[in-house]
Amino acid sequence: MRHTLCESGRDAPMKRAGWYVIAGAAAGFAGIVGFHGSGPAAPAALGQPKAGGAGASTVPSRTTAPAAQAGNPGPVRKATGRVVQYGYGELSVTVTARGNQITGVSVPLLRTAEPYSQQLAQQVIPMLRGEVLAVHGAQIHGVSGATYTSVAYVQSIQSALDKLHIR
Repeated sequence: MRHTLCESGRDAPMKRAGWYVIAGAAAGFAGIVGFHGSGPAAPAALGQPKAGGAGASTVPSRTTAPAAQAGNPGPVRKATGRVVQYGYGELSVTVTARGNQITGVSVPLLRTAEPYSQQLAQQVIPMLRGEVLAVHGAQIHGVSGATYTSVAYVQSIQSALDKLHIR
C-alpha cells in the first residue's frame, strides 16, 4: 500500500480518484444541461459583448440561412446570449432563428486567459455550433477535454434561446 504525508503531517493512504472524477464530471455536466431547461427563465444578460482588449477574438461563424420552410414561416430574429465567464475566459453566443428553427450560431465574444485556451476554444466551438444546428436547441453533448468551454457555450446559447422564446 502506498502512503503519503497529508497536510497534518500524518501518514495517510493515498487514494486514487480515477474514474470517480471522470464520472462526477460527466454527471455534473449532464445535470447542468438536463436541468437548465426545467428551471425558471435565465436572468437578464450581464452586459453587452465587449470588443477588443487582450485575448479577445471572434470565432468565425458559418451562419447558414436556409429558405423559409412552409411549416416554419416568420421573420429572421437574432439574440445574443449573456456573457458567461468560465475557468479559462469568457464567451457569448448569438443565435439566428426563423420561427422556432435555429438557422445560425456565432460567437461575437471570446476572451481567453492564455493562447492554449484560445486555440482549444477555436477547435471546440465549431463542433458545438454543429450540434446546436443539428438539434435546433441547447441540449447538446459537450466536447471531451473542453468541459468548461462546453458548459459556458450551452449557458450562453440557452440565454439567447430564452430571449427568442425558443425551447
